[in-house]
Amino acid sequence: TMSVKAFKLVSAVEREMLMGDKAHINIECIECCGKNLYIGTNDCFIYHFLLDEKISTAGKITFAATKQLHKYLGFKKSVSELKAASALTRLLVLCDNTITLVNMMNLEPVPTGARIKGAVTFTLNENPVSGDPFCVEVCIISVKRRTIQMFMVFEDRVQIVKEVFTPEQPYAVAVDGHYLCLALTTQYIILNYNTGISQDLFPYCSDEKRPIVKRIGRQEFLLAGPGGLGMFATVDGISQRAPVHWSENVIGAALCFPYVVALDDEFITVHSMLDQQQKQTLPFKEGHILQDFEGKVIVATNKGVYILVPLPLEKQIQDLLASRRVEEALVLAKGARRNIPKEKFQVMYKRILQQAGFIQFAQLQFLEAKELFRSGQLDVRELISLYPFLLPTSSSFIRSHPPLHEYADLNQLTQGDQEKMTKCKRFLMSYLSEVRSTDVANGYKEDVDTALLKLYAEANHESLLDLLVSENFCLLTDSAAWLEKHKKYFALGLLYHYNGQDAAALQLWVKIVNGDIQDSTRSDLYEYIVDFLTFCSDQDLVWKYSEWALQKNEEVGVQIFTKRPLEEQEKNNINPDDIIGCLNKYPKSLVKYLEHLVLERKIEKEKYHTHLAVLYLEAILQLQSVTTDNCTETTELLFKLRGLLQKSDLYRIHFILDKIRGTDLHMESAILYGKLEEHEKALHILVHELKDFHAAEEYCIWNSENRGLQYRQRLFHMLLSVYLNTGTSDSALVMAAVDLLNNHAAEFDAALVLQLVPDSWSVQLLSPFLAGAVRQSVHTKRMTQIALGLAQAENLIYKHEKVKQKGTPILLSDKKVCQVCQNPFCKPVFVRYPNGGMVHTHCAANRHLNSKMTHHSSNSSSQT
Repeated sequence: TMSVKAFKLVSAVEREMLMGDKAHINIECIECCGKNLYIGTNDCFIYHFLLDEKISTAGKITFAATKQLHKYLGFKKSVSELKAASALTRLLVLCDNTITLVNMMNLEPVPTGARIKGAVTFTLNENPVSGDPFCVEVCIISVKRRTIQMFMVFEDRVQIVKEVFTPEQPYAVAVDGHYLCLALTTQYIILNYNTGISQDLFPYCSDEKRPIVKRIGRQEFLLAGPGGLGMFATVDGISQRAPVHWSENVIGAALCFPYVVALDDEFITVHSMLDQQQKQTLPFKEGHILQDFEGKVIVATNKGVYILVPLPLEKQIQDLLASRRVEEALVLAKGARRNIPKEKFQVMYKRILQQAGFIQFAQLQFLEAKELFRSGQLDVRELISLYPFLLPTSSSFIRSHPPLHEYADLNQLTQGDQEKMTKCKRFLMSYLSEVRSTDVANGYKEDVDTALLKLYAEANHESLLDLLVSENFCLLTDSAAWLEKHKKYFALGLLYHYNGQDAAALQLWVKIVNGDIQDSTRSDLYEYIVDFLTFCSDQDLVWKYSEWALQKNEEVGVQIFTKRPLEEQEKNNINPDDIIGCLNKYPKSLVKYLEHLVLERKIEKEKYHTHLAVLYLEAILQLQSVTTDNCTETTELLFKLRGLLQKSDLYRIHFILDKIRGTDLHMESAILYGKLEEHEKALHILVHELKDFHAAEEYCIWNSENRGLQYRQRLFHMLLSVYLNTGTSDSALVMAAVDLLNNHAAEFDAALVLQLVPDSWSVQLLSPFLAGAVRQSVHTKRMTQIALGLAQAENLIYKHEKVKQKGTPILLSDKKVCQVCQNPFCKPVFVRYPNGGMVHTHCAANRHLNSKMTHHSSNSSSQT
């Protein structure tokens, strides 16, 4: 066990003060109450001293005892025990088996002569049950065998309350409320003198050594157990604490939290109740009394009295921390909670946790250090300030005084060991990244984030970029200088952007892409800049760098304009005409931008549609002039051009047609003629120029989309005519006509087809067409019959409803009168209400019906 300096032994009453040169006088018992110290001797004297505590400037404590008086009690016996009852200003004195009440100040017996006889030993109940402040409860072990008696002692009278018999002879007793903790001949027990219920604790042999029973707190006792153990027991007979290891021959024990102090014939030993370890040993010969009085521990030999002065807990804790005994210091600090006011304790405890954290940190015990810093709510700048240059120059931080550790900085702490230094930096990185979002960082966010940025940059850590693209409080000037020093130019750009300095950021990034400065953070920095400009709302910057981006790569650069946020495009913050003007030098970009306007944003402006069509056309013609084969690029462009010509209705048809004339873009010409409703021309081109019969069929389908059956039939008949009216008997056209009829039977008027078809064609040749036509005809007839049948059925239902509505006949005679005007009916014309009432037609038409009538008819006038 490692020692702690917990107590100092200070002399209080010197031998001479008590007995002068009389060697036969011995101290038998002591009592201390406040500053009053009473000593009982073997020659029946009581001495009264006043104890004065003095603290020197060096913090050294001394005691001065001033003798007040001494008194002889008149027996030839020793004074066995003294107990003060300060509320009654009485001293209870046991001498010759009798407890006498004397005045605390003049030591005179009370005038009434009240006393308790037949007491072997006695104790006071420190947790009294009577509740009377001017009464003390006394428990004695009686001279009668196996008997305990309870008394109430008042200023000048005593009163027996209870007599209790014990299973064996009692030797020592302590009291708490109704509970007695007793040392009997062979064991310790707990006895409730109110209910008589007893409970065995553990065996003990009183013949071999003297028992110790000590009340140490509410419902808890300390006992000398077997095998040199100091045992703790509660009134419920259980032990809530681990025992402490004493020597076998303990004479006395006392509690001075958090320590248990024990006395044997050679030493005073100090054990911690918190971890049961022996913390201190003080040599002390011939001691025979050890008692604590309201937290003051007093020991005595036969000749002198000494006080065990506890060192302040804070001093003990600091000593432990100084010798790097972190665990013990924390255990002791926690234990000190009950002895120190709450606010003061919290301040002290936090500081101890922080100090302990730095001790663990210096030993590179980072997990433990982190836990201690967290629970100690360390001002995180204390830790940052250990690392040179990490705190911003503008920081107002001053280290805690007195200091929490003895290090000037990390260099001193690691003594220049680079590996240790790296580990410390890695720890700070993880610690700061954890605490930056917690309350610990409140008020110091700039210091924390700036330090974190510096660590990340120095270590080339990937989290540097994450820090800069999320919410952060990095100080611009400090951070910028540091990033530049470590050549983190991309990160520096992010820092500028975060601080609203986009121009500076772009300038830096462009330099990296151009190779003027080196930074390999992002291999795709060019694309990143394009993306940045796409979402940049500063138009001047967009125009300034768009040329640069387009020169680098037309296809990617144009994204600055095509991928802009939709809401910004819809507001036309940057005018599309200006963009087109800018892109004129970059043909690929221009096509991409016009495609964006026409195909993605679906802007319905003739000039954009025409412009895009012309660009496609020019590109195709350009490619065709270079090579005769259709390369993939030409095919792709042709596909795009046809799609645009087919789907759009906004371009200038004649203008495009003029540009196509004389080229071999027959399909495109056909599409344009179709747009002009010149279908014969279009079909003629498809059939005779291109000989693409499938394309001709497709032409009929897409041109008649959303135009109704008649329009579609007209186009298909037109195509059939083109196939048949050739004047030649081209077998390919004949087969195309047959296939057209057989594959699209539904698109033809069969009667007209039969007039057109040459007589030479066999029925078998047209059998699919004819079967389809007949099926279609029969289907149409049957559907019409069904519709007619349904209409007739519906008509019948309505007729039935009408008959039902007519209901029962109504008899009208000249005796019936109108319910409104009370006049009889002159003509067989009337209005009947659902409730059976009849009125003239002119009365019913009159809006101002009387209330009675309104009431009658309101229920269902809608059914009149």
